[in-house]
Amino acid sequence: MAFGSHTRLDVRRAQQHSSFCSPSSAAAVLVALALVAVWMASSTLVTPADFSPFRPTTTTARPRNRMDPVTVEEDADDPPPLTLRQTETGPGGDNGSHSHSPSLETATEADPQAAQSTSNTKDTPHNKQQQQTASPTPSSYAWKLCNTEAGPDYIPCLDNLQAIRNLRTTKHYEHRERHCPQHLPTCLVPLPKGYTNPIRWPNSRDQIWYNNVPHTKLVEYKGHQNWVKVSGEYLTFPGGGTQFKHGALHYIDFIQEAKKDIAWGKQTRVVLDVGCGVASFGGYLFDRDVLTMSFAPKDEHEAQVQFALERGIPAISAVMGTKRLPFPGRVFDVVHCARCRVPWHIEGGKLLLELDRLLRPGGYFVWSATPVYQKLPEDVEIWEAMSTLTRSMCWEMVNKVKDRVNRVGIAIFRKPTDNSCYEARSAANPPICGEYDDPDAAWNISLQSCVHRLPTDPAIRGSQWPVEWPLRLEKPPYWLKNSEAGVYGKPATEDFQADYEHWKQVISNSYMNDLGIDWSAVRNVMDMKAAYGGFAAALRDLKLWVMNVIPIDSPDTLPIIYERGLFGIYHDWCESFSTYPRTYDLLHANHLFSKIKKSDRCKLVAVMVEVDRILRPGGRLIVRDSMETMHEVESMAKSLHWEVRKSYSQDNEGLLFVEKTMWRPNEVEAKL
Repeated sequence: MAFGSHTRLDVRRAQQHSSFCSPSSAAAVLVALALVAVWMASSTLVTPADFSPFRPTTTTARPRNRMDPVTVEEDADDPPPLTLRQTETGPGGDNGSHSHSPSLETATEADPQAAQSTSNTKDTPHNKQQQQTASPTPSSYAWKLCNTEAGPDYIPCLDNLQAIRNLRTTKHYEHRERHCPQHLPTCLVPLPKGYTNPIRWPNSRDQIWYNNVPHTKLVEYKGHQNWVKVSGEYLTFPGGGTQFKHGALHYIDFIQEAKKDIAWGKQTRVVLDVGCGVASFGGYLFDRDVLTMSFAPKDEHEAQVQFALERGIPAISAVMGTKRLPFPGRVFDVVHCARCRVPWHIEGGKLLLELDRLLRPGGYFVWSATPVYQKLPEDVEIWEAMSTLTRSMCWEMVNKVKDRVNRVGIAIFRKPTDNSCYEARSAANPPICGEYDDPDAAWNISLQSCVHRLPTDPAIRGSQWPVEWPLRLEKPPYWLKNSEAGVYGKPATEDFQADYEHWKQVISNSYMNDLGIDWSAVRNVMDMKAAYGGFAAALRDLKLWVMNVIPIDSPDTLPIIYERGLFGIYHDWCESFSTYPRTYDLLHANHLFSKIKKSDRCKLVAVMVEVDRILRPGGRLIVRDSMETMHEVESMAKSLHWEVRKSYSQDNEGLLFVEKTMWRPNEVEAKL
């Protein structure tokens, strides 16, 4: 597995700017420098992760965003991960009570005298001058509210009404797919009237504030099925669903009883829930130590994904239409569909073949729908078609059973582990995919009516089931090869381990204490440029989940993340993310924004507006990037009336920690 090439981190010190000053100013500067010297001399060194300097490599990454092979240029601006050193400072953090703040130190070169530390309460004249020369002043940004029919729920790529009206057909749910505007909007999404800070997990699984998601269609449509109800100022979620009106936990245990090899939280760790409703299935699988990627379209079942995210349950807005889902192949342990209204049996089973692409060899498809257990003519016809289709795909039906409590049935199918069944078929229908059809190619790739051959080499991903959770979190996948360079230039397995050790140190030495985050209030987290998923892995003991995003122009490390028992998604940050506004508590951007600045397709200010759209008021953004980029982001954050909690820089590397507020501009832009 190759990842691409890097260049050496530029650790040259920032140039010193000369200026004329008065004798009194010079004396003040000398006193300040003396104090800094004493301060730095008292620093306590924390053992850093063992990262060697970058060495350029020449390997390439497999493309995902098109079918023709191309070379993916590696992130030349990515430094090796930064190690941390604790230094004594004055008051800082949210309440000014913290006595330690981390300075940044690269493993290649460090100069203590180059360290700078600022907070929102104490900006020195020198730091202010640096920030103003590095980026525009806050007054140079003129923010306006978006003027769209979607209002507070605006998702640019799903609410592009002009593009949707111009579609030639909606037969395959094209109107529910992504249709992104040419440029990311730079307007700010308004808040719903009466919006307040979300209820914390785990209470949020059962109830949320009505004013935060003031939609009642699902209450009217599905109230009798215990999806969601209105109770005073709350929306409540009894834990039911179309197929489990009497509770999700009973239904989850019923599935495992039907096939014990599923072994929630051990053998099965990562699940895909198709047509998730309000995602109660995924919400209660947390009790079994299972991560569920839930998705549903933005359709007449108003705000179902928004309900899920407000509850603190992972979900994205997506539809099974004409494009592949934005996940690599062979990564989900189980795929689940409970009355998900997807016509699996039509058009040669093209949609079911997409699930085959996503399932691990030996993985299970759990189908809970009326054709499984009812005898109406339409149900019987669909069941017969599904039986024929699954046999032709070499899926084995391992059980079909009815639940006496919920009075529904489930059918469980298993994907094969080798190619023997494919080779023994009397008719190759569906056909085997061509050798150039990469199962990991997923971004804007059309669905294919074919089945991918399974790997036969025991050293290839998919030939073995991952080790049981939680061991798989820390263990490098068996298919990572030390003969190939990893993201940061070391042999792949060493790179994996070093990345994990680095983020464990960053989390424990800095993020847990020095940033002043109340982690009990953090539930929905996104790592915007996740690499190996080390950041998410280091947070595993907290009651939160992390959406690991792999930008489409970065090395394809998303299969590694899934192999660890984590999950994530491919995305192009020049487009909007498929989530509702105000759905994440914390965003983490490690050397993403400097990469975006080099793009010809999008502007940093537009991506920052997308960050504002995704974050909840009170949500936080952590930026690790070059000092120049950090100051530019800080300037934009201040113009948005965000609170700058922490800001550090050293050797042209910076860390910025900011918090979004309730502020919204008064002016509204012309209607989009």
